[in-house]
Amino acid sequence: MTDLPTSVEIREEGPREGFQIEPGPIATDRKVALVDALSATGLHHIQVCSFVSPKLVPGWADAEAVVAGFAPKPGVTYTALWFNAAGLNRALAFRDRLKVEGAITVVASEAFSLKNLNRDRAKNLEAQRTNVTAHLAAGVAVPRISVQAAFGCNYSGDVPPAKVVEALADAFSIGAEQGLTLTEATLADTMGWATPARIERVIGEVRSRWPDLSIILHLHDTRGLGIANAHAGLRLGISRFDTTVGGLGGCPFAGQPGAPGNIATEELALLCEEMGIATGIDLDVLVAAGRLAEEVVGRRLPSTLLRSGGLAHFRKAA
Repeated sequence: MTDLPTSVEIREEGPREGFQIEPGPIATDRKVALVDALSATGLHHIQVCSFVSPKLVPGWADAEAVVAGFAPKPGVTYTALWFNAAGLNRALAFRDRLKVEGAITVVASEAFSLKNLNRDRAKNLEAQRTNVTAHLAAGVAVPRISVQAAFGCNYSGDVPPAKVVEALADAFSIGAEQGLTLTEATLADTMGWATPARIERVIGEVRSRWPDLSIILHLHDTRGLGIANAHAGLRLGISRFDTTVGGLGGCPFAGQPGAPGNIATEELALLCEEMGIATGIDLDVLVAAGRLAEEVVGRRLPSTLLRSGGLAHFRKAA
């Protein structure tokens, strides 16, 4: 395990991921309460909302009110998600509270691009060119690529690593046209097809082409392999992960209603803690935030750690 990182950055996306898919309605003040609870856990990165169409994602019709309502904590970076110029403009109104930064979003499965973005590959690349132009005109940096469906797709089946490389190459081409320096890429297991072997193959192919590219893993626990996949990533030296408290979330366009969402923040934090990898997170406070998330959404969340708690108090008792 010589490639294990000494520390990891866990990027909490529970509010954004969770409230986009919950049937609701969930009161704005309860969403704000969860963001504030997460701010007290030691997390340094929290994605609080999506600036998207309320017709398509009604759970985020109150995005502005949530961003205006939470109490920013020093040392915590707060972000949001958007997919077009309209969303960017909504985010720009909160530059004093959010870190507004763009990404080039590409999809390794054209079938999913059509389902999720209503665009084929060519149309999505044109949309990304337009988005990059809008970001740069607004003085917003675009340092990252986001690859959706990087490990498999419910609509097109297995996604070979070559398709991920192709999607990244598309994004780098757009970046070159605009004079961008793209330094990081999120590889998203949007529909839960990843396995440890797939993680190794895809990361290996990407690194062989772009060895200096910083990789972020965005993993879903759709089929119960999320933490195993995170462990595979850790063994390869991956040090940044997207997670959601309690395992909130899931993609509303993945065609799997009721499937578990992202890997649970507290479960990854426990794994890292037990492996001697620093996270900066107070696990007990995080578990309490996960239990609050269950109260807010009114249902039991997938995380097993919310049932059992961490190991520290058992060690003391023993």
